[in-house]
Amino acid sequence: MKLVVGLGNPDRRYRRTRHNVGWDVIDRLARRWEVTVDQEDGWARVGSAKVGRHRILLAKPQTYVNRSGVAVADLLRRHRVKIEDLLVVADDLDLSLGRLRLRGRGSPGGHNGLRSIIDALGRDDFPRLRVGIGRPPSGVDPAEFVLTPFREDEDAAMRAALDRAADAVETALREGLQAAMNRFNTRGPANAGPDKAARRVSPSGS
Repeated sequence: MKLVVGLGNPDRRYRRTRHNVGWDVIDRLARRWEVTVDQEDGWARVGSAKVGRHRILLAKPQTYVNRSGVAVADLLRRHRVKIEDLLVVADDLDLSLGRLRLRGRGSPGGHNGLRSIIDALGRDDFPRLRVGIGRPPSGVDPAEFVLTPFREDEDAAMRAALDRAADAVETALREGLQAAMNRFNTRGPANAGPDKAARRVSPSGS
């Protein structure tokens, strides 16, 4: 089994905010794979699909971003998922709007959700996909900025970025992390995602 976790805050007021980009990517994958992410599983809500030869668990922690490690550690333990089969999707202030960056390990980079996961697991060698949300305007507290929605003039770019992020996750699952890094860790628009004909998925158990 592989586990894809999108970081975000569960309260309705945080929907479509910058800090909930991870959840937005999970939602896109769920729509592509025709699954729902609404089953309670410890500290998260999950949905399961078969993608190629892999069973994939999509997860949205319900702990709020700063305590994401509690949910992730619990899911890894419950489902006996290996650390290399975990992929975390999170927002990133230090990446320009819509830019993607995949890594196999690393520091939290100022992201409290990633820091919580590293602390809970006692290691930082898990794959993660960062989605750029841009820097706050001068004088705006970053902690407040991440809780704001995207501006109208940013919407189109972010919709495209979220689609590319979902493509990046699919590529990592099908072809491996290195292939996804080569394709999506770019300064300009990402290369095309997986062939649509290859997106043959089925809900778990079907």
